[in-house]
Amino acid sequence: MFTSLRSRLWLSYAFLIVTALSVVTIVLFVSLFRSPWMYRQTLERMQAVQSVLVERMGEPQAPALPALAERVSQTFDLRVLVFSADRTLTFDSSSGSSADLPFPARRNNLRATPILRDENGAAWLYSMQRLPDGTFLVVAAPRPRFSIVNIFSDEFLPVILLGGGIALLLSLIVAFLFSGWIADPLQAVVSAAREMPSAEAKPVRVSGPFEVQELTRAFNSMAARMQASQKSQREFVANVSHEMKTPLTSIQGFAQALLDDTANTEEARQQAAQVIYNESGRMHRMVLDLLDLAKLDAGTADLKMAPVNMGALLRAVAEKFMPQSQRAGVRIEVIAPDELPTLIADGDRIAQVFTNLVDNALKFTPDGGTISLSARVRGATDMVIHVKDSGLGIPEGEQARIFQRFYQADLARGGGERHGAGLGLAIVHEIVAAHGGRISVQSRAGQGTAMEVILPLNPSSTTTKAHKK
Repeated sequence: MFTSLRSRLWLSYAFLIVTALSVVTIVLFVSLFRSPWMYRQTLERMQAVQSVLVERMGEPQAPALPALAERVSQTFDLRVLVFSADRTLTFDSSSGSSADLPFPARRNNLRATPILRDENGAAWLYSMQRLPDGTFLVVAAPRPRFSIVNIFSDEFLPVILLGGGIALLLSLIVAFLFSGWIADPLQAVVSAAREMPSAEAKPVRVSGPFEVQELTRAFNSMAARMQASQKSQREFVANVSHEMKTPLTSIQGFAQALLDDTANTEEARQQAAQVIYNESGRMHRMVLDLLDLAKLDAGTADLKMAPVNMGALLRAVAEKFMPQSQRAGVRIEVIAPDELPTLIADGDRIAQVFTNLVDNALKFTPDGGTISLSARVRGATDMVIHVKDSGLGIPEGEQARIFQRFYQADLARGGGERHGAGLGLAIVHEIVAAHGGRISVQSRAGQGTAMEVILPLNPSSTTTKAHKK
C-alpha cells in the first residue's frame, strides 16, 4: 500500500494539510488561553470604574479617596486598592474580608490578560493607573471561573471541525490533482521506457512541473538517439552484407570455376586467381577499415602522439599520389609556409586522413584539374588544413551525409561508378575527432569541393577520444 509515487505524494500532502490544521487549532487554543474573550467584560468594567474614580478625585469638593473607593467598591462589586509611591499598600476596600494583594509585579508576556494572585494563590484580574501624586490606583476583581477546555469544546470545536473537515476534503481533492499532475507524466515516461527499444515508440507528451518536463525532454531525446542508433545499426548491417556479397560472390564463382575445371586454360585460371586475389584484398581492406572505425568509436585506438611537421607530411602525401595523378592528368600542389609550427598528433593517423582525402579528390577530379593542399595557423591554438579539388562538386543535399558509413555521393559525382565501400570519409571524421579537431565540407555542384580540417596544435587528454601512448 502507498508504494506508487502518486499515492505517496497524496499521503504527503494529506499529512501536511492535517498538520497545518492541527497547528491552527493549537494556536487558537493558546490564543484563547492568553487572552480569553470571556474576561473582556470584567476588564472593561474595572477600567470604567478606574476612570470614574480618577475623574471624581479631580473634582473641587470630591470626597476623600477611601470613602469614594469604598462606595465604588460596594456599588460595582470590585476591590479598590491604593499603593504609595514606594509600593506600600495604603488602602484596601476589602481589608479584612479578603486575602491581601501584593503590588502588581511585571506583566507575564505569556498572558495578554493582567492577572494578580493574592497571598492565598487566588487569581484576580486587575487594572492599575498611576495618579498625579505618585500613588498607584488598582482596581481588582476575582477572575471568573470557567474551563477553557469546556469553552473550546462547546463554542469553537464544532466550528473548527466543520470548517476543518471542509478544508481537509477540498485540500485532499486538490492534493490528488496535484499528485496526478506530477505522477502522470512520470508514469507516461515509465510506460514509454517499457516499450523501448521499439522503432514505433512515440515521444512522450511534455507536461507537469518544470523538472518533470526537463526529464521528459531528456527521455524523448534519449529515445530519439536510441532509435537513430538502431536504424544506423540496421543500415550498417545491411550495408556490410551488401558490400561483402559482391566480392564473396565473385570469389565463390571463380573458385568454383577452378574446382570444376571450367577455367580449363592457363589464361582462364590466371584470370580466376586474379579476381579471387583482388576481391579478397578488397574484403581485407574493408575489414581493416571496420576495425579502425570500431576502435575509434570505442576510444581504444592507440594514438602515438608526437610532433608532426604538417608541411612535410602534406608534401609526402602529394608525392605518394604523383604517379596516379600524372596518369589522371591532375596536378597536385602543396601550399605550406616554412615557419609552420609543429603539430602534436599521431603522424600515421593524420597521414591516413589526408591520404583518404586526396585519394577521394583524385577520383572525382577530371583530366586537367587541380588538387590543392594548404595549411595555416589560426590564432595560437589551431591549425587549419584545406584539401580543395576542381571536380564536379557535391550536391548541397548530400553534403551532410558524406561522413556517414557506406554512404557514397559518387553517383552524382562520378557518373554512377562506385568507388570503394564508402568508409574512407567516415574514418577521416573519426580520426580528426579523436585528435579533438573537426572536419567540414564546402562544395557546390560543378565548382569543386573543399575539405576543411581544423586540428589543435597541442590537444589535451580531455579533448581526445582515443588512448594515447
